[in-house]
Amino acid sequence: MPNPATIRIKVWDPWIRMVHWGLVGLLGGLWWSGKTGRLDLHMTLGHCVLALLLFRLAWGFVGSDTARFRAFLRSPMAAFGHLRHLFHRAPDTEIGHNAAGGWMVLVLLLVLLTQAVSGLFADDLIFTRGPLAGYVSGNTSDWATWIHLRNFNLILVLAALHILAVLIYALGRGQDLVRPMVTGVKRLPASLPVRAPRLGSPLLAVLLLLAAGAAVWGISRLG
Repeated sequence: MPNPATIRIKVWDPWIRMVHWGLVGLLGGLWWSGKTGRLDLHMTLGHCVLALLLFRLAWGFVGSDTARFRAFLRSPMAAFGHLRHLFHRAPDTEIGHNAAGGWMVLVLLLVLLTQAVSGLFADDLIFTRGPLAGYVSGNTSDWATWIHLRNFNLILVLAALHILAVLIYALGRGQDLVRPMVTGVKRLPASLPVRAPRLGSPLLAVLLLLAAGAAVWGISRLG
C-alpha cells in the first residue's frame, strides 16, 4: 500500500535518466577499452560521451524544469549549509537536485567535457590519434594527451565521491536517490506545497540529441 503521508511526483524526465545511466555505462566501457588496448572502441565510446554531454548542456537551458541549470545551481553558501546537515535524518523535500548535488552535477559535467574534448586533440604517437590532433601544434596535442590521461583519475575520484554521497543519503538521511533516477518518480511529503515540475518537449529533446550526434560525427570525420 502506498504511504498516505507521501505523494508521487515525476521529477526526472527520461532524457536526464538516459544521460545519467548512459554516462555510467560508457565510462565503464572507456576504462575497460583503454586498459585492454581496444582503442578504436575507446574512441567510439568517447564520441558517444561527447554527444551526450552536448545534449545535456543544451537541455540544461531549454529542457525540463529540473534539468535546467538555473533551477539547481544555488550559491556556494547554500551548498555548504546543506552539507552541514548531511547526517541528519529527514524526509526528502527536494524536487530536483539539492544545493550540494547541483554543484556536483556541474563539476562532473565539466570534468567529463574536459576529458572528451582533450581526447579529440590527443595523440599517443603510436596507435591512436584524435580527429582534431592534426589541426593543432605538437605541443598542444601533447598537452591535450597529458590532460586526457590525468583527468580520468579525477573522474574516478569524483565518481567514487558521488557513490559515497548516495550511500550517505541512503544510510544517514534515509533518502533513496537511486530509485528516482531509475523511475523518474520521487515520493515527497504530502504536506509539502509543491507542484510537479514542467517536463521538456520530447520532440525538442530528440532534435537536440540528433544535432549533438551529428555534430560529433562530423568532428570524428575530420581526422
